[in-house]
Amino acid sequence: MRGFLASSIGVTCAAALALPLTPPALAATARPVPATDAATTARPAPHAGTRATSPSARSAAEPNAAGSTQSLPLEPLTRTRATPSAPATEQGLSPRAVRHFSLVGVVWDDPDSELHGRVQVRTRAAGTGTWSHWQDVETHNAEHAADRDTTERASDRVRGATAPLWVGDSDGVELRVSSESDGSEAGSPEPSGSRDLPAAPPLPTGLRLELVDPGEEDTLHGTEEVPRAVDAMKAESSALAEALAANADLAPFGATEIAALSSAESEQEHLALGPRALTERQRQAKPYIGPRPSIVTRRGWGADEGLRESGFRYTKKVKAAFVHHTASGNNYACSQVPSLIRSIYRYHVKSMGWRDIGYNFLIDKCGKIYEGRAGGVAKPVLGAHTLGFNSNSMGIAVLGTYGSKKPSKAAVNAIARLSAWKLGLYGMNPKKKTTLKSAGSNLYSKGKNVRLNVISGHRDGFKTECPGGKLYGKLGSARSKAAQYQGR
Repeated sequence: MRGFLASSIGVTCAAALALPLTPPALAATARPVPATDAATTARPAPHAGTRATSPSARSAAEPNAAGSTQSLPLEPLTRTRATPSAPATEQGLSPRAVRHFSLVGVVWDDPDSELHGRVQVRTRAAGTGTWSHWQDVETHNAEHAADRDTTERASDRVRGATAPLWVGDSDGVELRVSSESDGSEAGSPEPSGSRDLPAAPPLPTGLRLELVDPGEEDTLHGTEEVPRAVDAMKAESSALAEALAANADLAPFGATEIAALSSAESEQEHLALGPRALTERQRQAKPYIGPRPSIVTRRGWGADEGLRESGFRYTKKVKAAFVHHTASGNNYACSQVPSLIRSIYRYHVKSMGWRDIGYNFLIDKCGKIYEGRAGGVAKPVLGAHTLGFNSNSMGIAVLGTYGSKKPSKAAVNAIARLSAWKLGLYGMNPKKKTTLKSAGSNLYSKGKNVRLNVISGHRDGFKTECPGGKLYGKLGSARSKAAQYQGR
């Protein structure tokens, strides 16, 4: 397929520099971008009780309303004057007004430390000034990460983190993080010979609340040149050129969406590979490739290519698809998804220290498919989604939380359509099993060869609740539909 042929970065760089740095389809008027991502200086926090204004009014009042991250250190909530140096088992933040944000998460210093306890947040809606009820933030998130023997995982920028939670446009926040021992959970039996519960473990060091503002769409998609340092603009232009070039053989240069193809067109595109890519036997065999679905590109959802690390990392092939949920909540409208993905992207890179967003693809509850990690949707891009099994696989994340809520039929069908096409490019049958070598997880030791379904859930490679019981229960249907799309 032409998508596998090397693209000329030299040619595309020149073309990219002539393009605006934001999707033309959504262009409006631009406003200045903050020179830094400083948490406390980009724009003033509203006064408590301030009602939100319209986007245009906010634009005038807050000229620096581009995407940003506020990073707030937590404060002990349980220390007393008698024990001022005792380890805090509860930390948090009192109710306060902050700059606008839409997604929250908690990070800490050591990525190998776990947060044994509970994280709860409540937020004030910018539109009404109404405070939400307390919401739980998913604390078990370490299994979504780069493999331990990779340069991405070894980076000193990587931090431990909760899953992100989408809360919508907000301007106030309150947080509490409490440490809980295993024996303190509801329904746990009391220790033999004692009524005392085990002491709660200390919380990880360096806890911070991350408040992510994805930026206003009319800010991100402006046509005016944003004033910034020349070197920064050159770096962003180069990164944009890289991302656009990765899909240049699948769509017009700078496209916001890669168009769907029929089954016949998808097979013809596959056979258009160079002579070295396919053997003669493979060319004569029937290619079981599903029709390519439409895919919103990174340019389409407004990715700031200057955030991520430059260059791409590839694995050898795609033998399996791991399905995830983002555990970011279901309280989003499909029209908000570009903002939601920009928020997750920023959280993964700026807060957690990853090189790019971790997932290869994301799917919303309306069934729309989005490009995730940069490098080309048809290529075997190495992600950071399934600790221990990122090599020779791809990660598909359905936006939302599906432990008790059923995923939409549109989302399940999108998993099937995407898998039928992408796995078909690598000759994989969605109804079969394949063998992957573990890079080390809490289920399989490093180096162990593991038989897994070609379409697996995250919990098949790591002991985790992901992708949620309700979504996991739909994977059998996704496998069957994907095989049908491939004509099997």
